[in-house]
Order: sequence, then C-alpha cells, then structure tokens
Amino acid sequence: QVDRYLYHMRLSDDVLLDVMARFQAEMVKGLGKDTNPTATVKMLPTFVRSLPDGSEKGEFLAVDLGGSQFRAHQVKVFDDGKQSSQLESKFYPTPKEVIQGNGAELFDYVVDCLSDFMETKNLKHKKLPLGFTFSFPCKQTKLEEGILLAWTKHFKVRGVQDTDVVRSLRKALQQHKASFDIDVDVLALVNDTVGTMMTCGYDDQRCEVGLIIGTGTNACYMEEMRHIDLVEGDEGRMCINTEWGAFGDDGALDDLRTEFDRELDLGSLNPGKQLFEKMISSLYLGELVRLILLKMTKEGLLFNGKVSTALLTKGKIEMKHVSAMEKYKEGLSNTKEILMELNLFPSEEDCIAVQHVCTIVSFRSANLCAAALAAILTRLRENKKLLRMRTTVGIDGGLYKTHPQYAKRLHKVVRRLVPNCDVRFLLSVSGSGKGAAMVTAVAYRLAAQRKQIDAALAPFLLSLETLREVKDKMRTELEYGLKRETQASATVKMLPTYVCGTPDGTEKGKFLALDLGGTNFRVLLVKIRSGRRRSVQMYNKIFAIPLEIMQGTGEELFDHIVQCIADFLEYMGIKGARLPLGFTFSFPCRQASIDKGTLVGWTKGFKATDCEGEDVVDMLREAIRRRNEFDLDIVAVVNDTVGTMMTCGYEDPNCEIGLIAGTGSNVCYMEDMKNIEIVEGNEGKMCINTEWGGFGDNGCIDNIRTKYDKEVDEGSLNPGKQRYEKMTSGMYLGEIVRQILIDLTKQGLLFRGQISESLRKRGIFETKFLSQIESDRLALLQVRRILQQLGLDSTCEDSIIVKEVCGAVSKRAAQLCGAGLAAIVEKKREDQGAEHLQITVGVDGTLYKLHPHFSRVLRETVKELAPRCDVTFMLSEDGSGKGAALITAVAKRLHNVGQK
Repeated sequence: QVDRYLYHMRLSDDVLLDVMARFQAEMVKGLGKDTNPTATVKMLPTFVRSLPDGSEKGEFLAVDLGGSQFRAHQVKVFDDGKQSSQLESKFYPTPKEVIQGNGAELFDYVVDCLSDFMETKNLKHKKLPLGFTFSFPCKQTKLEEGILLAWTKHFKVRGVQDTDVVRSLRKALQQHKASFDIDVDVLALVNDTVGTMMTCGYDDQRCEVGLIIGTGTNACYMEEMRHIDLVEGDEGRMCINTEWGAFGDDGALDDLRTEFDRELDLGSLNPGKQLFEKMISSLYLGELVRLILLKMTKEGLLFNGKVSTALLTKGKIEMKHVSAMEKYKEGLSNTKEILMELNLFPSEEDCIAVQHVCTIVSFRSANLCAAALAAILTRLRENKKLLRMRTTVGIDGGLYKTHPQYAKRLHKVVRRLVPNCDVRFLLSVSGSGKGAAMVTAVAYRLAAQRKQIDAALAPFLLSLETLREVKDKMRTELEYGLKRETQASATVKMLPTYVCGTPDGTEKGKFLALDLGGTNFRVLLVKIRSGRRRSVQMYNKIFAIPLEIMQGTGEELFDHIVQCIADFLEYMGIKGARLPLGFTFSFPCRQASIDKGTLVGWTKGFKATDCEGEDVVDMLREAIRRRNEFDLDIVAVVNDTVGTMMTCGYEDPNCEIGLIAGTGSNVCYMEDMKNIEIVEGNEGKMCINTEWGGFGDNGCIDNIRTKYDKEVDEGSLNPGKQRYEKMTSGMYLGEIVRQILIDLTKQGLLFRGQISESLRKRGIFETKFLSQIESDRLALLQVRRILQQLGLDSTCEDSIIVKEVCGAVSKRAAQLCGAGLAAIVEKKREDQGAEHLQITVGVDGTLYKLHPHFSRVLRETVKELAPRCDVTFMLSEDGSGKGAALITAVAKRLHNVGQK
C-alpha cells in the first residue's frame, strides 16, 4: 500500500541519469556570462584557487556563522612533514533576537564572541589572520569579500542582504578594537561547503569536491578557470560553490515533485525557492514524513484513521525521529516509542508502514543527491580528459553523519551512476571551522609564494626608462663600430658587406646559391624574371654535413661542399654552364669586397681547422679547381641577415633593414657610405652587418643582466661573448627559463621542492617549448603534458608558474630586441634629417615566426621607443637562398652599370 502510495518517490536509475544530465546543463548555464543571470544553480566563484599542498604553516583564527550555533576556532598548522594541525573551539548560542534582528547587532555579537574566545585562549596580544565561514549564498569578486544574495536556514537579519559581509565584520572589529583590545585581519570569506573540501584536502590531496548534507545541502568543486566566464583570466582552477539547493526553482524538477513536496514548499519561509534542498536536506525530511502520514491517516490507511494533534502540528516530526525509526536492527521498538510520544497508538502494521515511509523519503534524498554529485564528478573527469578518474569527496553534515543508512546508500548510487570514477568519501572533521582556517592558510602561503616569485622575476620587468637607456647605449655602440679609431675595440662590429644596393626589379637571369650555416647545406638554382611577369623560381637540394667533416680539416669541408655542388649540377643538367653564384656563409666574416670574406671565428658547433683568418671564397675556388669538373663565377659572399633584407627588398623597395630573430639574433641595414669610415668613398649606401649579438660584451648592459643570465653565459661555449644575443635569441631563452625553474624549486615554490634529474640537464628546455607553453590556445592540462614529456611532474599551480616564467623571459627578449631595432630606425631617421620616417624591416627566424607573442611585443616596443618612425615588418621567404641569389643579381647589375 505504501509503495503504491509513494510510487512517485521511488526513482529508477534511468530517472537519476536524467536528473544528472539536467544538473549538468544547469552547471553550464551558471558558468556562462550571458546565461548566469537566469540560471537557478548560481555556480558562484569563491576565489579559492588552490588546495592545501602540505606546506602551510602558522596560527589562524576562524569564526563560523550559519548553523544552530556560532563557533570560534583557533587552528595551528604545523609544517612538520606530517601535515598535522591542532584545533581548539568554543561554541556560542545564536539567540533568535540576533538571527532575526538587524545587521549591526549581528556583527557586534560575532565580535563579542570572538573577543571572549581570544580572552579565554590568551590570544589578545597577537595579530592573527582570520577566516570567516559564512554559510549563505554570497557573490564574491575576491577572496576577502562577499555580497549576501539571500538568507537561508531561518536567518532573517535586516539590512545585510546585498551588502558585503566582510566589510560589516571589519567595521565591527574596528569599532571594538580599542575596547576589546583585539587585532584581527580578515583574510578570507568561506562557505562551509568550501571549508569541508579544504579540510579534507589537507588530509587527502586528491580531494577536489566538497559536499554538505545536513540542515542545508550544497556542493562545491574545483573548476577550470577557462570555463568560468564570470572571472577574468583562464589560468588554473577555482573552487565553484554551486549553491545547488535552488536546482529546480525554474520548474526543471516539477515532474519529480509530489503533492507533498508542493504542500511543504507552500508552508515554508521561502515558497518557490530552494526546491532541490527541500527534497534532500534534513531540515525538511521530517516535515515531509509528517505530511505523508497525515494524509494516509485521513484516508484511513494508518492509526485507524485517528488524526492526533501532533500529526497536525508543523515541525512535530523531526529528522532525528526519522533516523531513529530507520534503525532496522532495533526492529520496530524505536518506531513504536516515537509514535507513542506523538500521541499515536500504532499497531504493528502501522509501525512497519511508517518505517517504510521514512525509508522511501530518506532514500529519495540520497538518490537525488547522488545524481547531482555524479554530474559534478563527470564534469571533473571530462575537464581532465580522463577515461577513468580517482578522486575524493570531502563530506559533512548531520544527515550524512547520523542517519544509519544514508552514507551507504549515497555511496552505492554514486558508484552505479559514474562507474568510471573511483570515488573515496572522506568525512570532514570540523569542516566549517578548520576549513576556513585552511583557506586562510592557503591564501597566506600563496601570498608568500607570490612575493618570492615576483622577486625572482622582477629583474626581467624592464621599465620604459630602462629600455630607452638600452636604445641609447646601442646607438653609441653602433657609432663606435662605424668610426675608424674605435672600430677595433667596438663590441658591435658593424661589418661592411659591400652590398651597395637593393633590388630595383630589373634583375634577371639564372643564379646559383649556396647556403652554409648549420648541420645542413643547401644548393639552389634561382631563376629571376623581370618586367611585367616578374618572378623568382627556385630549385634546391639539401645535403647533410657529417660531424667528422664539421670538425675535420678546412680542405675536407670545402671538398665536401664542392662534391654536393657537382651532384646538384648533374641532377639539374647544368654542369656546363658558368653561372654566377652567391654564397650564404652564416658565420662572422670580415669583408674587403663583396666577393671576399675572411672568417673571424667558427660558431654553431663548426671547428674545421685552417679556416679562421682565411678567405672562404678563395677556399671554395681552390676546391673547385682541385675537382676540375666545372667552373663557377663566385660573385658574392653573403650573411643570412643581409639575404633576409634583400628578399623583402625585392617585394618592397622601402625595405632597408634585415632582422633575424631565431636561434641567433642579428640585424643589418643600409648605411650612408659617408658614415662608414673603414671603407673608402662617400657616395651611395652600403649594407652593414651589425653583428649586434656582441652588444654588452664591454659590460655596458650589466645593470640589466640577472644572475640567471650570468649562469647561462658561464655555462656556454663562449663565456663573456655575445651577451646581448644570450638575452634575446632562441638558442638561450630555454636555458634561462631552466635556471629560473631550478632556483624556484630550491625555494620550494615548484615541483614540491624536488629538482628532478631532467631539470639538471643543460639544454633540456628548448625554446620551442616556450612557444608551446605560452600559446594562448593551450590549456594548463596541455602545459602539464609538455612538462611531463620533459620529465617534470607538475601540479596545476606549477604549470601556471612555469607559464609565467616563460612569459617573463620571452617578453624581455622581445623588448630588448625592440630597443636595439629602435636605435637603428631612429639613426636612419636622423641621418635623413626627416621629421617622420617610413621604413620596412625584413624579418626571419623561428622565434619571430613561431612564438605566440614575440613579434607583437617587438613591434609595440619599437613603436614606443621610436614614435616618429612608421615601421612595417615583412616576413622574409628564404633569405639565405633566394636572398643570396638576389644579392648576386644586384651585384651583377651594378657591376654592369659600372662597366658601362
């Protein structure tokens, strides 16, 4: 009979899966900026961004307002490696006149109780941080602020709704500071659900969900920031207080609500509100049982149809009665005793029926709670992109703790609804008090860590003033390099390239280009057409240079190069033609003419003997002669930076600067001949290869070099050399990041203070990882995966810090590069005597092309430091190949003009 009567309260798994899907949809609605205002499940951001990591320590106070009693706590957290803590509490009544009076009285009462507690614990002489557990729905925009949205649980204090409760508490503390002699700093406002998660999180670091099932019900969990539209930023996670009690307030659960639910709601203090809570929480379950028993009695199904006064009295049956009646081990004796107390005279059948009603009502509560919790667990698992997830749910509340069957039922249903989640349920000990202290302790730890991280990264933040100084110093060094008397000692070498013009569009013919600058060597055939059908066609072949040849003799190296050229000419069928050739040789050379280049010194792992101080063009000609198979007209020896400028100059005649921002860093530009003292003649222009990587080798930028730069320099192949390049180029940025990560790990701020084997390896952190980690599209989960590939086991918080470190290092590199470039464009503007300069910079290099922010920061810096120059940046297509052919073509054109 009872089953038939309460048929609608028995929920199948299919119905529960449907409730789970509905709740998931509500969560998404609550997280969206546009949909949140109409969402019933408010998904409130708590600004709790981190769970305890075990390194918290200190002494904290907590006050807890929201239950039947007001509580004050003192919590000591020990950093003893055992994660131990000590809690001392005192309970105070919450008189009716306080919880239904006005705001000023309420907060004065809180301060009174706190003062009494501090007096008894002898704490008045200490200034302590305080966590405030306030178990009502609040809108937060930071951790230490909360605007009360609505009172719940019989609280009805006037003048508090829509105001900041932390401010009210601080105001009351301030007013009583002198009279009570207490000095307390309110650091965090915490909801009891969040407190529960944090308390359990201190004991079990897998805990990322908090659940309350008592007089009220609620859940919170750690959500990915990128899904929280209501809060700026998408890095890391934040705890979301779902306030799920209001689920169904928009009618989403109407098909599951029975006539008894409707009647209970109409008789409540807040009709139409908190409908899910009214189906679940212990505050209402006793009343639900009373309404069912009353109707059954009226219909003659119970107690011979005799309705007692107790059955007619609202609130007469409480949750404690329901729990007691469900103690099956004690048979029916409890049930009979309770019913007799209520002046009901039950038969044995009545007792069985009443016990059954209690079971159905409390079972439905556990089922609905399990469905909503399963929705949260599924969301967590999907956020982490896991097929199977292990997690812990911190749990508190009288219904869960005291009801004989509730916990077991809840666990069973959750595991059935989410079989791919291995869930541990951890009972919280004093969640709302200790939890508030834990939130405060974590906030305290994060603030201290923030300070240390800021201190480590502060030297990388360059002010506008500092960047202007760098620009001015670069300008000075450029001038030194151009002057005859200072050139020998200048750090920026300003090498003349003997390239005296940029393409004008009349270049045409077939040209060969050689490109030597790394472990691969290229030979290219470039066909240039002029006129209306202007075009450049390229054919190339790549050859490897074995290590034994890179580090053998010069003769072997050049014989290998000529062997590769012979293969290519054969392959293209052009062995008989004597073609003009441009040789891109990306190593520092001193040139005496366009086809003479003396190697200053090998870089990039090359060590071939008998080359340094020799003319590389002569060495190539000798090798061709030795082979005696073909002849070539070697017209130009070219640096890749110049090639970059020429390639872009072919498309845009305004291009007079070339920039490489890749593994290395360098710039070239067209300089007026009259300014180049080390070359004869004053007419026209010549391209200068600045070799600016050596800027600062004389100590002029030591004021901005950090200890990490010094470590990278000392561990490099050429200590004390190329200092500017080591702060700006791709070859070194990853190594700077690695040094900072080691330092932060030593300070205990990263990777749990453990320096892994891989982090000790020089060069492990390639610059491509910087580009990947800093990509805006990359979620922290993917950042963690990249770090795992590097053998670094990181938490979510670690990933945020690593991303921040990468950002600081690459931003500084782009700004320094921009300051150097600003010096060059300003010099060109002043040399031309122009009010305003329009100029194009041809750019190449992986750092500029692939890093997500480098090019933008570089452009912004140049604009800021050279406001009277309108600089266009143009990406170069194959500067070292096509560029070399174009230089050869321009040289041929100018040579022919000269002959005429």
